[in-house]
Amino acid sequence: MQEEKKIKTAFISVFNKDNLDKLIKHLNSLNIELISTGGTEKYIRNLGIKVRSVQDLTNFPSILGGRVKTLHPKIFGGILNRRSKNADQKEILQFDIPNIDMVIVDLYPFQKTIQDENSTEQDIIEKIDIGGISLIRAAAKNYKDVLVVPSKDLYELALEKTKKGKTDINTRKYFAKKAFDLSSSYDSVIYNWFDESNKTSEKINISFSKLKKLRYGENPHQSGSFYGDLNTVFTQINGKDLSYNNLLDIDAAINLILDFESTTFCILKHNNPCGVASKKALLDCWNEALAGDPISAFGGVLITNDIIDIKTAKKINELFFEIIIAPEYETEAFKILKTKKNRIILKLNDINNISKLTFRSILNGLLSQERDVIIDSKKNLDKITNIKPTKKQESDLLFANTICKHTKSNAIVLVKDKQLIGIGCGQTSRIDALKQAINKAKSFGFNLDGAVMASDAFFPFPDCVEIAFKEGINAVIQPGGSINDKLSINYCNENNMAMVLTNIRHFKH
Repeated sequence: MQEEKKIKTAFISVFNKDNLDKLIKHLNSLNIELISTGGTEKYIRNLGIKVRSVQDLTNFPSILGGRVKTLHPKIFGGILNRRSKNADQKEILQFDIPNIDMVIVDLYPFQKTIQDENSTEQDIIEKIDIGGISLIRAAAKNYKDVLVVPSKDLYELALEKTKKGKTDINTRKYFAKKAFDLSSSYDSVIYNWFDESNKTSEKINISFSKLKKLRYGENPHQSGSFYGDLNTVFTQINGKDLSYNNLLDIDAAINLILDFESTTFCILKHNNPCGVASKKALLDCWNEALAGDPISAFGGVLITNDIIDIKTAKKINELFFEIIIAPEYETEAFKILKTKKNRIILKLNDINNISKLTFRSILNGLLSQERDVIIDSKKNLDKITNIKPTKKQESDLLFANTICKHTKSNAIVLVKDKQLIGIGCGQTSRIDALKQAINKAKSFGFNLDGAVMASDAFFPFPDCVEIAFKEGINAVIQPGGSINDKLSINYCNENNMAMVLTNIRHFKH
């Protein structure tokens, strides 16, 4: 049989009192003695319910402006004493300490305070809960005798589980687990606030709430879950539940569109761009992005940084795709796009809120790094060849380099008139990546004369530049840094090609 414990005394100290009245009235109806302090004590009295003050129990006042109210042996002795241990019970009687069978706490809102831009450092410090977190840990540790309710989110469940004024061991252990989950998350948020500027910390604390169980992982035979908060980034306004692979694609798409300021449309497949175009009109962006690789676009992920209008929506609707992401949709455009009930439609919220750190699990640990947020600009270009790029070439080179940054290494990107026309990605050889890009471009009817080429890494030999030149490509952008840079530079000079170095490498593995 499960060991049941009757609740005779409950200690209550909460910040958020929403729906607390139902639980208080329920406990009172069971003739459970209530002990409380400060605002919670006043709240209970205003309900017309009898409550014993902490000060009356401890014979010690709240001090230091309320910083110390509950940290007292008569409170923690009442929570931590083991009912089955005779030595504990003798001390409880000796010091006149009441058994506390239930502890209800809701912590100061530290995370909400740090998210408020008007909060001062002192405001934040004062929202580090000391007594509350101690009460939670003490009650959870002694779950064999005590029920802990560590958050307002559990008020309703606590009411349901205490209907008869008693609890079984499984219930108490479940609430204890929730308590330690909450306390570890709370401490992680505080640690990370203190450690925000320390990029060389020897320890990393990561805490995400589990949002939901996914249908499966990358493949049906793998289980998958999502931990974290997507709502700050986007709102899903149509379609089926997001899958593991959906979320990977969405992450890649949002990171790509973040790097474009002018009106742009991107199509991605398996986390890689397969169609990108920047034009004045969104419909033109869509048409040219799709033309870059209409085959790969089938079943892909679409993203833009502009409002989807009805004309663009009609054209998009002709293609089968999984996901579309935009900051806004015209009413009629949305009606057109949602005609496919499973089609995932996302409305972007604050995409600038994305974490500055990235993590990847490997072996039995994690890799962490700063997100690659550098956007290469005209002023950073090192124009090292005799022939300098024209303004149009320079614009195309930067456009190509931005796409290259978001393409799996080895990567080669071919661009013409701010339209992606060929891409080679994830190849073990840079020559293979270039050949793949050229073949892609030709297969969709693109003329490479006047196109530009971007590479995510330097050229140790002039072979790629030579292949590009023979196809009509006349401008190249690459990071540089090889001891043989001169070989490629010399080839460009001999063949009237323009080459610029960024001196910044954008590998993506």
